[in-house]
Amino acid sequence: MPAVPSSKAPTHSRVTLTVNGAPHTLAVDHRATLLDLLRERLGLTGAKKGCDHGQCGACTVLVDGRRANSCLLLAVAQDGRDITTVEGLAADGDGDGEPHPLQRAFLDRDAFQCGYCTPGQLCSAVGVLDEAAAGHPSYATDPSAPPAQGPVRLTADEIRERLSGNLCRCGAYPNIVAAVEDVSSST
Repeated sequence: MPAVPSSKAPTHSRVTLTVNGAPHTLAVDHRATLLDLLRERLGLTGAKKGCDHGQCGACTVLVDGRRANSCLLLAVAQDGRDITTVEGLAADGDGDGEPHPLQRAFLDRDAFQCGYCTPGQLCSAVGVLDEAAAGHPSYATDPSAPPAQGPVRLTADEIRERLSGNLCRCGAYPNIVAAVEDVSSST
C-alpha cells in the first residue's frame, strides 16, 4: 500500500470582520460558513439555519450593505467585510436601541407569526430598500419604461419579486409586503 503524504496544510486563517459595527479578529476554520461563525462564535443567533442550501433566506444578512445568504458564504472569504445582522439593524447597531423603521413596521403590521424567517426577511427588506433607492430594477420593473435615473418605486409586485428569495412557512407575506410598503412610502 503506497504511503499517504502527510501534508500539513493550514486548516484555519485569521480574519477580521466588522459585525454590527464592532471589529472581530478570529481564527476561522476554512470550512466554516459565515452563518456558523455568526451563530456559534459570535453568539448572534438572529440569522437562522433553515435549509442550509441558500433556498429559504432565513440566514440573510447584509455584507457590505448587500443582502446575502450567509449559509453559502465561507467565513474566511469575508475578511475585511462589514456584516450587518438583524441584531445590528437597531439605531445603535447592537440591538438595544431604537428599532429600525422596518422592525417597527413589522411589529405594527404583525408581519410575522412564528418569527423564524423574520430576521432574514428584515435584512433582505433593508437590502431591497437600498437597491430600489439606487435605481436597480428587478424582474417586476416595467421593461418598457426608460432606465431608472432615480429610485425605483416599490409597488407590491416589486416588493414580492424582490423578496421572493425569502420564504415564510406561516404565510405572513401580505403583512410583510404591507410593512415594506409602509417604510418605502415614508422614505
